Amino acid sequence: MSKKRGLKFYLSIYRKILIQDLKSKMSYRADFVISTIGMIMTNLAGFVTFIVLFHNFPTINGWDLNHMLFLYGFSLIALTPVQCFFDNNWNLRAMVYSGDFIKYCFRPVNVFFYFMSEVFDVKGLGQFAFGIATLVYAWAKIGIPVTFITIGQAVLFLLTASLFMIAMMNVAAATCFWIQGSGYVMVIMFRFKDFAKYPASIFNEVFKAIFTFVIPIAFVAYYPSLVLLQPDNIPLLTWLSPLIGLVFFFLSYAVWMLGVRKYDFTGS
Repeated sequence: MSKKRGLKFYLSIYRKILIQDLKSKMSYRADFVISTIGMIMTNLAGFVTFIVLFHNFPTINGWDLNHMLFLYGFSLIALTPVQCFFDNNWNLRAMVYSGDFIKYCFRPVNVFFYFMSEVFDVKGLGQFAFGIATLVYAWAKIGIPVTFITIGQAVLFLLTASLFMIAMMNVAAATCFWIQGSGYVMVIMFRFKDFAKYPASIFNEVFKAIFTFVIPIAFVAYYPSLVLLQPDNIPLLTWLSPLIGLVFFFLSYAVWMLGVRKYDFTGS
């Protein structure tokens, strides 16, 4: 009789895999330190860009420096889960083409979970710390009240924002099950994250529609953050973003698993 595998089982398995992965990474401490510093410096460059930009332009379409920094910090935090927990998507294409991916199809656990759990990118923690610092700084400068409600909203909508980038990268990675040039799809989709730190309202109507309904990068920071930045005028898309995020994530999971079934059936 098969044993039911619930959340407790998967958390236990993930903890064991994570410990082994971290032990492996910490055996190369110099690489870990250098890569973490590199991640922080990359994010610092974005921070400095805003400082320089707003030194010459006090506002951009009604957005001042502090509100832009809030959005920037918000986007960095929202992007952390895809960086830390789903980074193995970048290895999917190579494993599918080499045939090594077949080993995941014979394990008595969920293939998606098993594949993603094998890699935890610790560099993302540096990004997370920088994002928290930027968000707290901008939060204080804007004067957003610190209450259980605002903190709860921040946590909920940050998690919501994360789902969109995770979903986009899942779908981009899964294209390797059908097309040869999927590496370009991954790179292009990942590059879109740079637009997450800008408010969708600064783009023209065409690009705003694309970033909302086609490639929903505006949901990675802009729409979810409005619950705190514009509490008196929260758009409907902000309230709907948790539901839309869940739908996008489960659709991306379905696409990913559809690719797995194709791979398993064809052996290609």
